[in-house]
Amino acid sequence: MRNIITSAALACAMATAALAQDAKDVTIALVPGLTTDAFYITMNRGAQAAAEALGITVDFQGAEEFDPVLQTPVLDAVIGRGPDAILIAPTDSTQMIEPLRRASDAGIPVITVDTFIDDGMYQDGGGDGDFPLAYIASDNIGGGRMAARYMADKIGATGQVYVANLRPGVSTTDQREEGFKAEMAENFPDIEVLETQYNENDASLAASQFQAVLARNPDIKGVFGANLFSALGAGNGVESAGKIDDVTVVAFDAPASIVNNISSGLVDAAIAQHPAEIGYFGVMAAYANLTGESIPTSIGTGFTVIDAGNVDDEATKKFIYSE
Repeated sequence: MRNIITSAALACAMATAALAQDAKDVTIALVPGLTTDAFYITMNRGAQAAAEALGITVDFQGAEEFDPVLQTPVLDAVIGRGPDAILIAPTDSTQMIEPLRRASDAGIPVITVDTFIDDGMYQDGGGDGDFPLAYIASDNIGGGRMAARYMADKIGATGQVYVANLRPGVSTTDQREEGFKAEMAENFPDIEVLETQYNENDASLAASQFQAVLARNPDIKGVFGANLFSALGAGNGVESAGKIDDVTVVAFDAPASIVNNISSGLVDAAIAQHPAEIGYFGVMAAYANLTGESIPTSIGTGFTVIDAGNVDDEATKKFIYSE
């Protein structure tokens, strides 16, 4: 991702610059991918912490499912209330361009968090969706590469694996898949990545897909779930097939339930994002812009790998998403 800034020093500088401005009555809307997911709930906690520090208001409003058809009317209602800025996790990289353009045309600054529209390259004069001010998220390609390296180590850098994904067109999961495949192709030539299985965020379908892949490839060694439902569904399929000891399952994201999933062996590892940081930096960046400060077009946050070796460590627990 072009122009990604990961430095904590930069975040501190942004916060200091924002806090130095005269206090004003500011309302920022945070529109998550969905309201019921621990990832976005944790993101909101980070956003509220920033709001409290700044003395401003952050309104959290979204749909209960990750769906652009459901997110669009929520966004339209938010635009109608005229917040000072909008932070949003768009649920489709293409379908949410025009709904978000309505916010921009209304003079409301837009920052995308977690997911992006178009190609995620903002303020460069290219593409239909370059108008948001910034994109704040985990480096999902890097996270996919991290998952690939972990899996390669677990399976001895040889064998067949595949990616379980929800559907094409979701920027984050597309990038995780891209990073996973790129890492395997570049550094683990003896690992064959089979065709991706798309499950529409249905864990039951992901489980049955594993059974089908296993029937065609009885020596399958690993599954990377590009999102949590994909991983848990595949893990259930692995368990039903009696293959827990033979197939490595790596998940993306780490809600509280992941502790039991790792402890039971259903999932071998989870790549935990830092959603509270995304929410915190998002609010700070929006406020900095509103108060005349320049902000980078991309801000990246980190990852933590959670597995049986560290799942009970206090240093790791802070990265498990809370509800």
